[in-house]
Amino acid sequence: MPATNEPRPAGASDEVLGEIGHVVDKHEEDLVELRRDLHRHPELSWHERRTTDRVIEAVTRAGWRVQPATRSGAVAEIGDGDGLVALRADLDALPVQDRTDDPWASRVPGVAHACGHDVHTASLVGAAYALGELHQRGALPGRVRLLFQPAEEVMPGGAQHLITEGALDGVERIFALHCEPSVDVGRIGIRSGAITSAADRIEVRLEGTGGHTSRPHLTGDLTFALAKVTSELPAVLSRRMDPRSGVSMVWGLLRAGSAPNVIPGQGIAAGTVRILDTVAWESCEAVVREAVLDIVRPYGVTASIDYLQGVPPVVNDPTATGVITDVGTVMLGEHRLVEVPQSLGGEDFGWYVDQIPGAMFRLGTRTPGGPTYDLHQGDLRVDEQAIAVGARILAGVALRSLAAR
Repeated sequence: MPATNEPRPAGASDEVLGEIGHVVDKHEEDLVELRRDLHRHPELSWHERRTTDRVIEAVTRAGWRVQPATRSGAVAEIGDGDGLVALRADLDALPVQDRTDDPWASRVPGVAHACGHDVHTASLVGAAYALGELHQRGALPGRVRLLFQPAEEVMPGGAQHLITEGALDGVERIFALHCEPSVDVGRIGIRSGAITSAADRIEVRLEGTGGHTSRPHLTGDLTFALAKVTSELPAVLSRRMDPRSGVSMVWGLLRAGSAPNVIPGQGIAAGTVRILDTVAWESCEAVVREAVLDIVRPYGVTASIDYLQGVPPVVNDPTATGVITDVGTVMLGEHRLVEVPQSLGGEDFGWYVDQIPGAMFRLGTRTPGGPTYDLHQGDLRVDEQAIAVGARILAGVALRSLAAR
């Protein structure tokens, strides 16, 4: 089991956690069907309106008070008293073609739930069913707020939007999950401290006079300058940034010119910067801007830099991680908890835990003995037993957190 120095939280007996499991089991078929319905009808960031309607219908039926967000997504709440814990799931799909042949494969060309957000959403609805039933029986010692967040896959994403609308007002702690195809279903991955990385986007545009390749001395050799940017900027960052911060600069787009004997007047390079450390993340943009200008200066071209500071690392609070560890041990067994490494992927859940304590855990989605799929790929498949596991843990950590106040 992952190490934690946190004491076992008081309250919320193991028997009550067991009752959560019974409620989720009762609704498991409905949750699987909900996930399949969302998978058939994926919606891109800021357009999750059908998804939002399905969610609102489900949690309203379970007794939650629901407030739609202004663009898409919704916030729901249940319970009474001073304590308030939040649970979050993201709703959006990706501009990726579904390459599976499952009966519930995406019916929207070029759009698919290739990151498992349909699983996240179905799991949170399952937690809503369980917590709603506990509230009806007077067994919920406080309030729980559900954040059905739009637009996790874009920058800036839906987390900041919900925060500005008051989604964190009064919240003491927040939890979330994320699909993990490298972990078997029935297991969860836990990590105290940073579990994801900062993720920024950079676009460098170069402009020059253009000219003939036979006379590079009479024009700015823009293509050569662009090549220098793409090769030298990562090298500069490896020397200017603390190597312990794990800065990774990778280009995904490079475009200039249309003929082999013409020096173009414009060119563009775009990519991502990923950083393990929050302190380094805050200083990286200034280093990038200075370095790009220094690199292109000798070549007679001008550079404009669009640097989007995307998301901070998700830094799991030790106490919140201890709650997940405790609940996972009770509900799944100690042997089903695994420690996971910090990922270079970005997650806008980082904006929430930048403001209040919280933690994210990894939800195993691989069928034991089956293939390991990759996120953001059109062939992604998940073992749907993971939905009930995610629902149990989300509901359990909310209950345990409230009872331990």
